Amino acid sequence: MSLFNKNKKSGNNEKETNKANKINKSSESDSSENKAQKEKSNSEQNKKANFDKAVNKKSNELTDNKDNNNEKKLSSSFEENIETINDLFNGDDTIVKRHFQNEHGLKFYLFYSDGLVNSIVLNQHIMQPLLECEVKKSKDSIENLLNRVINVSETKVVSKLNDIVQSVNYGDTVLLVDGQDHAVIMSSKSFFMRSVTEPQSEISLEGPREGFTEVLLANLSLVKRKLRSENLKMKYVNLGKVTHTQACICYIDGIVNEKVLKEITSRIEKIDIDGVFDVNYISELTRTMPYSLFRQSGITEKPDTVAAKLLEGRVALFVDGSPVVMTVPYLFIENFQTSDDYYTNFFYGSIARFLKVISFFFSIIAPAFYVALVAFHKEMLPTVFFINIATERAGVPFPVVVEMVLVLVIFDLLREAGLRMPSNIGTALSIVGALVIGQAAVQAKLIDSAVIIIVAFSAITGLVNAKMFGPVIIIRLVFIVATGIFGLFGLTLAIAALSIHIYNLDSYGVPQIQYFEEFKFQNYKDYVIRSSWTNMKKRPNITENRTRMNVNNE
Repeated sequence: MSLFNKNKKSGNNEKETNKANKINKSSESDSSENKAQKEKSNSEQNKKANFDKAVNKKSNELTDNKDNNNEKKLSSSFEENIETINDLFNGDDTIVKRHFQNEHGLKFYLFYSDGLVNSIVLNQHIMQPLLECEVKKSKDSIENLLNRVINVSETKVVSKLNDIVQSVNYGDTVLLVDGQDHAVIMSSKSFFMRSVTEPQSEISLEGPREGFTEVLLANLSLVKRKLRSENLKMKYVNLGKVTHTQACICYIDGIVNEKVLKEITSRIEKIDIDGVFDVNYISELTRTMPYSLFRQSGITEKPDTVAAKLLEGRVALFVDGSPVVMTVPYLFIENFQTSDDYYTNFFYGSIARFLKVISFFFSIIAPAFYVALVAFHKEMLPTVFFINIATERAGVPFPVVVEMVLVLVIFDLLREAGLRMPSNIGTALSIVGALVIGQAAVQAKLIDSAVIIIVAFSAITGLVNAKMFGPVIIIRLVFIVATGIFGLFGLTLAIAALSIHIYNLDSYGVPQIQYFEEFKFQNYKDYVIRSSWTNMKKRPNITENRTRMNVNNE
């Protein structure tokens, strides 16, 4: 019996040993498979990394080649220069090229962009003089042509291909001369431009009615006509790696805030973007607080407004192709100022500005305050008024917060539809849509009539000041949501947060809310109210040279 037990035990031990060996083998096979999978994944990662390196290397090579092409210069070989120009403008059928020579055998190669040049200037002042000239091939051929032959007002001698490309695409004519390693750029621009009209966004009741166009030189001339001073400075800068858009920084030397001028120039130099088509690109790329709802730079389409801002020590930025001009620094009170304030009697100007300030606060607070009274603080309402509201809201299925937000969204939709539609249809659509939708919603007991009145009042007060219309939409909704959750306490917190944000607004190093150590009338003469011109002896506190005028030889 004992022998049988021993054999049984030995048999069990052998089975357990075999089972353990199988487990070990399976674990070894699993580990080998995992190892193979890891090796495979590592090899794939290495291949991907090598591919990414190759792509980056190729892109860097292309970038270097592009930079080299931009820095490449003309050679002294006339045929090689022609071949280079042809390769440079390959695929552009608007480039017109002309190969000719004068009576003395001096060869010329002329090219320009069709549609951008003045044909009279090209034919009578460039082509004909070149064909009839007696200049021979020499080291001073270009100098002799500029001094005795070419009859255009503006010329420039360059050698970089990048300068040639930009000039041709901007309406200039380029001339290559045999034996010269430089090209002559001749001004022959002829743009189709919009006439000077009153800007629709800044309609004036009194004062100048001219507005900027999309041509940079025309806009600069409108400002120069108003500021006939040698201290008016204008400096060109190029923006956009692809577009090479020409911009101009304008200021008055001796009045400008030098710190702001250095700050805006430094920020513009750091812009690295492929194209710029409007000053809003620069405004967003250079602003101090990028996520603020409020403006940090002024915009205008009126030359008289730009001239007035420059006289107060600000810097103006023009961009070719845009009728809008940016001015910095920007004070918060400028949101409520218009050019009409200074062209009418100061009593009326002060009243109009005060109404804009009050309208802003009514527009953002009125809907939220109504929500707080109806939803949380009914005891604050007069008894008769409370009974009327309760009767009106008896059949309304939505809470007052949802109802208010819904009506505001419908109003904004109608407003956007009216703006995007043709003028006649848009006006009719806005009026009829508001009347029909509002009346139908009230009769169907979907909306309280009091909510319609509050929204209409808030919308009208918000339209009083077009500059603050965008921030009003968002702030109004935030106030309604905060009030719908916490009542008047939430409204108070929202107003406090908004006030703190406004007091911390900054415009290129200058606080938008000006602080003064002591109360002086001169410091507040052009804020909520506008004083008369005889009292506004000082400029705003944004420049060191604050003396605007002397009255009675003071």
